[in-house]
Amino acid sequence: MSIETLSDVNNTFLSRREIVCNFKGLAGKLKKLDAADMISKQFKLDGKVIIPIFMKNHSGRPEVTGTFYVYESEELAKKQVNPTIFKRLDKIKAAIAAAAPKEETAAEEPKEASS
Repeated sequence: MSIETLSDVNNTFLSRREIVCNFKGLAGKLKKLDAADMISKQFKLDGKVIIPIFMKNHSGRPEVTGTFYVYESEELAKKQVNPTIFKRLDKIKAAIAAAAPKEETAAEEPKEASS
């Protein structure tokens, strides 16, 4: 797995950084929040708001092209980005949070049975 940066532009007019990257070898496996975490680690963007805007799989090639906006504050991001994108991200985060307790209880049950 590798990340290839296609463009990295500081948009001073909108006070954001726009990053376009190719994720090689991850076609069909990459989720938006996972991609945002990978971008955060690659570019050392801890504490900043990273919003995955667009992800495209390429036919015939195992790569995904993603567009990400990086903001300093969430308030500025909410002013500029379509609210539907935030609703989708919140829905994904809620589903992950709901699945996490189920996985923990499923992992604990076999331990109790074997004791």
